Amino acid sequence: MNDEARDPMVCALPGFEHVRRRWDRDNNCWMAKVLPGEYYVARPGECVATVLGSCVAACVRDPRLGIGGMNHFMLPEDSSGGQSPWMQPGAGMATRYGSHAMNRLIDDLLQLGALEEHLEFKLFGGGRILPAMTDVGAANVRFVRDYVARHGYRVLAEDLGDVCPRRVVFFPGSGRVLLKRLRRMEGEAIGDRELALLKDLGDGRRKPVSGP
Repeated sequence: MNDEARDPMVCALPGFEHVRRRWDRDNNCWMAKVLPGEYYVARPGECVATVLGSCVAACVRDPRLGIGGMNHFMLPEDSSGGQSPWMQPGAGMATRYGSHAMNRLIDDLLQLGALEEHLEFKLFGGGRILPAMTDVGAANVRFVRDYVARHGYRVLAEDLGDVCPRRVVFFPGSGRVLLKRLRRMEGEAIGDRELALLKDLGDGRRKPVSGP
């Protein structure tokens, strides 16, 4: 039996078809894998997973409705003075920045009927995973803590900072999170990936981009 035949009724919400999904046998549900710069709002019967180095992910849900989602942002805010191609209509990657990643995820949940006063947050990531790397993680941590405090949101749990990468699996229906701190070798690979993505993000401020 192929994955789609397991439960054809559990499909991605409109607008999230590009996010890679698979059937997770361990948890007996559909899992969406969120990459840097992406976010995902889950249907009932789905979980959301990501791997974090210096990036930060916010897991947000309305427990009254059992709906929620996760983002994965690379930098706190755009510093290009509004000239970055990532910020232009159609570029699709403004959510690489925390300010947009948080707003987009929350706005989508509100459109589905969530109420701001009911939202619960769990925050992860922001590790300093390479000694020679600029501490982007610390800036991301400062940003996300300031963001939730400024808006008065409830933070039920966090695992931020330190020197390790993390794998996070979020179950919006129940609010449960599975967190695994990864080994040094895995952290080096994640750090190399993030350095390449950050370089690409910097170059993107000077040249056009395409794709999501």
